[in-house]
Amino acid sequence: MEILAFGVQSDEKPLMEKAFEGHHDIRCLDVFLNEDTAPIAAGYEIVSSSVNATLDNRVLQTLAAGGTRMIAQRSTGFNNIDLRVAERLGLTVARVSYYSPYSVAEFAWTLAMAVNRRIVRASNRTRDFDFRLDGLMGRDLRGRTVGVLGTGKIGEAFTRIAHGFGMRLLGWDVAENPACVELGMEYVAKDELLAEADLVSLHVPLLPATQHLIGADALRRMKDDAILVNSSRGGLIDTEALVGELRVGRFTGVGLDVYEAEAGLFFLDKSLEVVEDDTLARLVTFPNVVVTSHQAYYTADAVAQIIDTTVRNVLDYLAGRRSENVLVPAPGRS
Repeated sequence: MEILAFGVQSDEKPLMEKAFEGHHDIRCLDVFLNEDTAPIAAGYEIVSSSVNATLDNRVLQTLAAGGTRMIAQRSTGFNNIDLRVAERLGLTVARVSYYSPYSVAEFAWTLAMAVNRRIVRASNRTRDFDFRLDGLMGRDLRGRTVGVLGTGKIGEAFTRIAHGFGMRLLGWDVAENPACVELGMEYVAKDELLAEADLVSLHVPLLPATQHLIGADALRRMKDDAILVNSSRGGLIDTEALVGELRVGRFTGVGLDVYEAEAGLFFLDKSLEVVEDDTLARLVTFPNVVVTSHQAYYTADAVAQIIDTTVRNVLDYLAGRRSENVLVPAPGRS
C-alpha cells in the first residue's frame, strides 16, 4: 500500500521514507492538505496531514469521496480537523499524542531570552559592524516571577527551566501538576498570574474555551514591562488586541512561534509576494517582537518521535488496533 503524506518538509522527507521502509510505500508532498490539494488524495486509503492542514467539511468530503478512510495527523494539536464530520463520514483520525516536550519548552525560553536580551537587534547591528550597546539592555530573570498558563508536559518542562533560573513560579491550569508544585509553583487565578508575572508563557491547547485566552482584558492586566511568549497555538492570543497594546509602548518583549492566521503563510516562502495580512505585517515591525514560523517542535528528536508514532498509528489502523492516539475510531470499532 502507498500512503500519501502532505506538508512534508525537506528535512523530514528522508526520515519519513526511512521510517516507513519495510512497512509500506510513502509518497511525500510539500504542499499542504486543503480544499485545493485534497483531490490529489483520490485513490489513497491512508493520508497523513501536517499541523497546518485544513481538514474542514469540504476537505473531508473530498477525501472520503476519493476513497480515503484514515487520516494520520503528524501533530498533537487537532483543532484543524472537524472531528464530527470525520466521524459522520466514517473516517478514522489519529494524531501524535506525545513527543519531546523539551523541544517546545526550550524554544519558548529561546524566544523569551531573545526578546529580553535584544538578540535579534544586536545580531543585525553587528552584521553592519555597529557595536554600540544603546537600546540593548535586558534584565536578570533570577528573582523575577514567571507565569505558566498550562502545566502539562511542556509546561512542566518550561517550569523546570524557570526553576533553574531561580524564578518565582506561578501556575494556572484546570488541575495542578504535582511535579510543578514540588518545584515550588503556586497555582493562582489567571488574573492574579497576569498581574504579577514578569514573564508569561502559554502552554495550553486551543479549544473553544481557550480561544483568545489572552484577549484585550487579559493584556491590560499584564505589567507594562512584561514579556509574553506563545509557543502553543496562535488562537490563544487576540493578535489585533496585542498589536493595540504594542502600539502604545507596552511590554518589554513578545515572542511568538504561532499566529492565529498562520494557515497559508507559515512553512511557505512568501518573500517575493505581497502579504495581505495587515495585522501580521504590523506585528513584525515592532522592535520588541520576535515572530518565528511554528518551529518550536522542530528538533531531530521530536520529529523522529512524531514520525515513529505516525507509522505506529498507520500499522494499528491496518491491524484493527486502537491506541490512545485515535481521535475518531474506525466505524464499528469502539
